[in-house]
Amino acid sequence: MSSNERATRALREILQNPENDACADCGAPDPGWGSCSLGVFICLACSGIHRNIPAISKVKSLSLSHWEDHEVQFMAGNGNELMRRKYEAAVPVYYYKPNHKDGQTLREQWIRAKYERKEFSEPGKSFIYEEDGMLMKKGRDNVQFLSRRFVLSEREGTLKYFTKFDAKEPKAVIKVDTINATFQPEKIGNPNGLQITYLKDYSTRNIFIYHDNGKEIVDWFNTIRAVQLHYLKVAFPGASDAELVPKLTRNFLKEGYMEKTGPRHTEGFKKRWFTLDQRRLMYFKDPLDAFAKGEVFLGNRDHGYSASPGLPAGTHCNGAWQHGITIETPDRGFLFTCESENEQKDWLKHFNEVISAVMSPQEYTSKKPNV
Repeated sequence: MSSNERATRALREILQNPENDACADCGAPDPGWGSCSLGVFICLACSGIHRNIPAISKVKSLSLSHWEDHEVQFMAGNGNELMRRKYEAAVPVYYYKPNHKDGQTLREQWIRAKYERKEFSEPGKSFIYEEDGMLMKKGRDNVQFLSRRFVLSEREGTLKYFTKFDAKEPKAVIKVDTINATFQPEKIGNPNGLQITYLKDYSTRNIFIYHDNGKEIVDWFNTIRAVQLHYLKVAFPGASDAELVPKLTRNFLKEGYMEKTGPRHTEGFKKRWFTLDQRRLMYFKDPLDAFAKGEVFLGNRDHGYSASPGLPAGTHCNGAWQHGITIETPDRGFLFTCESENEQKDWLKHFNEVISAVMSPQEYTSKKPNV
């Protein structure tokens, strides 16, 4: 048996330890790479990020690379759990830890924050929950991105933006407790693209922003989460962090195109972009529209809400897509069509999961008429 065969066998044995069965950085199962300078097992995607910081991390394939005996011993003596206790000793409770489904920017900044900047290695480190800087923002009624000043204040609990850096009055003042922020690189067309959604007069408003620097946009994102957590603790003084953190920023349950008809079900089916955000199904003419053309509230099944495949008998489907979905609410029925059977099944899965879930008191108060 060659020395490399022995090394490969030894690494496989180390991987049998349950603490090493997922990527140390994103949690992807069955990591196939290791950082022989940090002592962690990682996935292929995260290994590419590690490779971009060679001063910190030296990565090797567990099965294809040549491993020295001392490197194997180093991996055996460390491993994911031990290094997690070192490099994640003081991660703030609000800080978003990306998973393997998240995009490059979130994962890269998480890895750099841990190993390169060592932001979480010192317990007791203080963080400032204020942001003031320039971000590129898409115009409400056009596709142009322009530089705008944004100010996030924990003391005021607001996010403001100004059309000019020295403007005295903000263009908008947004209460942080109404905000959702989610990374949307593909939709915005920038790897650091962030979509901010908030409620204004019970209607959804979207703002699309980005910053050329990945660390800057991730800092904005996590500071929003920090300010939100502060206000949730004030609003729910008896709640634990474990109960409050899921109420911070969230990814949409599903987005994509469907066709829909009007309230009389005789109008032509038109292609629209749909976003399912918890119990709100919003539809837009374009994915980057500032305002939704309409929203459908999805309540609980016991209150008269349902989602089923197909369209009512006699429905004239003039659209290009034939895979129908019918949503019934106490107010009215909604008819949609999907491009494929797989898309139909996926939308129905998400709709029925939402409709089957018990409604919270906050969801009762946020309900608005379906339009």
